[in-house]
Amino acid sequence: MPAKVVVLGAGSWGTAMAAMCARRVPTALWARRRELATSIARLGRNVDYLPDLVLPAGLHATADLAEAVAGAEVVVMAVPSHGFRAVLAAARPHVAADVPVISLTKGVEQGSLARMTEVIVEVAPGHPFGVLTGPNLVGEIVAGHPTASVVAVADPGLATELQQLFSTGAFRVYTNPDVVGCELGGALKNVVAIAAGIADGMGFGDNTRAALITRGVAELTRLGVALGGQPMTFGGLTGMGDLVATCCSRQSRNRWVGEELAKGRPLGEITAGTRMVAEGVRTCDAVVELAARVGVEMPIADQVAAVLHGVTPAAEVVAVLMGREMKPELHGLG
Repeated sequence: MPAKVVVLGAGSWGTAMAAMCARRVPTALWARRRELATSIARLGRNVDYLPDLVLPAGLHATADLAEAVAGAEVVVMAVPSHGFRAVLAAARPHVAADVPVISLTKGVEQGSLARMTEVIVEVAPGHPFGVLTGPNLVGEIVAGHPTASVVAVADPGLATELQQLFSTGAFRVYTNPDVVGCELGGALKNVVAIAAGIADGMGFGDNTRAALITRGVAELTRLGVALGGQPMTFGGLTGMGDLVATCCSRQSRNRWVGEELAKGRPLGEITAGTRMVAEGVRTCDAVVELAARVGVEMPIADQVAAVLHGVTPAAEVVAVLMGREMKPELHGLG
């Protein structure tokens, strides 16, 4: 086990991961807001994001980035995609050489269209990198419900070490060397979840949701393979598994955004009313642009983007998708 782990980002998932790690090794949790770090340290809880979770005594919360990463042997990035680069760049001078940097962030950077591990390579060259991803609904993890996830790292030895670090009796971690595929599955499924939420908000049932999920897997696979991922990855925990959880759960922020869009609420009003980040909103344009770059059809993502930009009313999305040209089911996958 490492001598110390640091988790950068004190949102719900970052806090939950820090709590799991702190039960095994000394762990620091960095919060961007000093008042939040002070509150966590004083109360032993993150009242802003996980008020019911009592944090382990081995968890140290701080807003001092240099203090947080000092001596850390594993850096876990749990900040949203739009802040990922800046936080890592600020932390990098204080991180020892060869310390692995692991991303929990399910998104694609706007503008550069970079995956988070690509950002790690740019900002912290020479550091081993990877991603921990899967069907990670935080409320259920905190409640101790059994679940599984994947740590994707190219080095099998490091992957095994991280697997042991992150696993608990209720959180089973598998390894997978396909960093590209695992990371893209986690990022792209959020866009499909918005579409599933729109369908739910319109009152459609299980058949509609099943069709969206299945065709969503087809979109994830087409784009993921075109960008270097392995086809089998998208049928696993980081593809199908994460997609099912995010499209079906009432805890899913992205699904909730879609449901609210279907009610006719403006996107700005929806996002202004919550601290939680729905990564699909930020990732959608990058996904559409990536698909265009490699010539991959992504009709669900296209329609979600049209809704988010106010081009197409949410109520028309399903009709547009149903009216597309008829094609073989495995079109673009073989």
